[in-house]
Amino acid sequence: MSKLPFQNLINGDIPVLVDFTATWCGPCKAFMPILQQFKDEMKDKVRIVKIDIDKNEAFANEMGIRGVPTVHLYQKGELKWSASGVQSLETLKNQVEAISS
Repeated sequence: MSKLPFQNLINGDIPVLVDFTATWCGPCKAFMPILQQFKDEMKDKVRIVKIDIDKNEAFANEMGIRGVPTVHLYQKGELKWSASGVQSLETLKNQVEAISS
């Protein structure tokens, strides 16, 4: 993934949650059902994008990803929130609601 298509992806009014992940990552697998529930509950209030750090190593390095899972929340092209490790459904929802209000 290059910087320009990514910039286009995160530029909208709808918040975009980017999940930096890896297939070998146990915590990433544990995070998947939480992300699915988040997607189901938030519907069109947020977009979720998964980026495999092994398939996009240069991009992950450019973004400063040092561990997985790491999530970044963007709106209108700006990074609004970032966290490493498995996040709770409540935390994800609170972060989106905080920038959407």
